[in-house]
Amino acid sequence: MLYHVSRNGQMYGPYTIEDLQRYVLSGNVLPTDLAKSDSMPEWLPVHQVLSAAGVGGFAAAPAAYPVPASTATAADPSTYPDPPNLQWGLVLLFNVLTCGLFMAVWNIIVSAWMKRVQPGSQAMIYYIAGYALLLLNSGASFGFIFAMHHHHVYHHHPLAGIIALAGWVVRLIARFTMRANLEEHFNGPEPLGLRLSGVMTFFFGGLYHQYHLNRINEIKNAVRYRRTAL
Repeated sequence: MLYHVSRNGQMYGPYTIEDLQRYVLSGNVLPTDLAKSDSMPEWLPVHQVLSAAGVGGFAAAPAAYPVPASTATAADPSTYPDPPNLQWGLVLLFNVLTCGLFMAVWNIIVSAWMKRVQPGSQAMIYYIAGYALLLLNSGASFGFIFAMHHHHVYHHHPLAGIIALAGWVVRLIARFTMRANLEEHFNGPEPLGLRLSGVMTFFFGGLYHQYHLNRINEIKNAVRYRRTAL
């Protein structure tokens, strides 16, 4: 019999009863997650499903960290370097205080980590190119402000609009490249069941990704704690 697992509106599986037992022991599935097979009339907590199947010894108390379900057991957290772990709220604060400069630096830091984890990642190249175009366009804007301040006639270069658009497009490509790299890594080498929204990536980019990286670090620390306790 196969079971699906539900957590926070997301569905995982299907899993056999042996899979559920193994994933609960590894921490990838929580005893309080909901599970259901095709023959069950309603969703039940995983620990009840395991108990009904004759697999006991699982407490119903929630774990300290929300570890996503996965189709594989958790990888050794020491195998790969942890993601940059500045709390996403601080990233937002520093970004506001620096008028967006901090986010540019932080995106490059995160993409450099991604390059270490996944050597084929192109996110850092796209971010550097996008910010270089932004800097180039900012130089043109500064010339306009300087000319206006000194009551000079400023002739807007026709390439300025193209550069601005190109910079925005390249940075958008960088965001979605990072999204693809994160999902590939955390559903492959480190199977944590990561799913990232395209809409949230479009509007919030690195800040949205950082929120999930903070959660991933919590998960990896929880796995280390469990293994140390064992």
